[in-house]
Amino acid sequence: MNSELKEALEILEKEKNISKETLLEAIEQSLLQACKNHFGSSDNVRVEINPDTCDFAVHADKTVVESVENPVTEISLVDAKKRDVRYDIGDIVPVEIKSKEFGRIATQNAKNVILQKIREEERKVLYDEYYSKEREVVTGIVQRYLGKNVSINLGKVDAILNENEMVKGETFYPTERVKVYVLEVKDTPKGPKVLVSRTHPEFVKRLFESEVTEVRDGTVEIKCISREAGNRTKMAVWSNDPDVDPVGACVGVNGARVNSIVDELRGEKIDIINWDENPALLIENALSPAKVIYVAADNDEKTAQVVVPDYQLSLAIGKEGQNARLAARLTGFKIDIKSETQAIEAGDFDEEEYYEEEGYDEYYEDGTAEEGESYEEPSEDGDPVVEE
Repeated sequence: MNSELKEALEILEKEKNISKETLLEAIEQSLLQACKNHFGSSDNVRVEINPDTCDFAVHADKTVVESVENPVTEISLVDAKKRDVRYDIGDIVPVEIKSKEFGRIATQNAKNVILQKIREEERKVLYDEYYSKEREVVTGIVQRYLGKNVSINLGKVDAILNENEMVKGETFYPTERVKVYVLEVKDTPKGPKVLVSRTHPEFVKRLFESEVTEVRDGTVEIKCISREAGNRTKMAVWSNDPDVDPVGACVGVNGARVNSIVDELRGEKIDIINWDENPALLIENALSPAKVIYVAADNDEKTAQVVVPDYQLSLAIGKEGQNARLAARLTGFKIDIKSETQAIEAGDFDEEEYYEEEGYDEYYEDGTAEEGESYEEPSEDGDPVVEE
């Protein structure tokens, strides 16, 4: 048994995660390469390796001839008879080649073949390992800034967090632990190149999957998500179990679950809404926290007319249009938001017809009427008078 070789292969298999079969194949190729360098050809050379004992032997198959013209591929009848008297002209004789007879250059080339194979396999193992983590969240340690990009160590490789994948205003410090979303893993001659992100909408989705058991096991589904990294995320959720509140499951007791994700996102606000197959109801939910009076959604044109109380218009649109923009991305509808007054003036909304359909006897622009109640005009002090 070649105990030294076997021990060396087992160590490499354990440390580099490269299979012993692959390493034995590399040794076989290196021996063939050494024969080619030493004899000028390896076409008639066979390498036999016992995978259990790691014993190996190299043989050259030579043809028996009367007169030898090419000693690499031929053997004389006299020499063949010395090995076995049964050999005759035209027979094939396996002649053992001692690897110790190889010259220095052939040996060095064989060594390089083995090292090259080990490096290739190591790169392949690393690539496969991190490729399996593509579209997942991993934790890394900040190494250093590379210009405006950040190098993050993920254990066995360094990932690159490009400037356009960083949240605006976010800063990192060496040795800081940070979670990132693996965007892409590329196979390069120098090893796998891993690109990561902290702005991708899927980053938030994966964080909820890791934090919320119901999302992880499929009880609660995240149907759609829209995000403006660093500011706000809107997420529509649905429960496959009628006894499980999807929003409550994601928020957690006293907001524990969502708050841990907000902390990871360094204060980014997260709106969690109920998903609905009805586009109008989904749009109404998506414009939360604003209250909506009326929604007319065209499913074919993917457009929607939305009416909100006058005092809710700015809330529905949001700062610099953020709330409306995120709602549009979440639902896939182009949303036109108008205040109640604007909609009435434009003829897009009949308030009397709407409130009659809703069961109100009379109504107010602030939308505070309750079904079955009749309101008089507000008194001089501004308080409405309620008549049962």
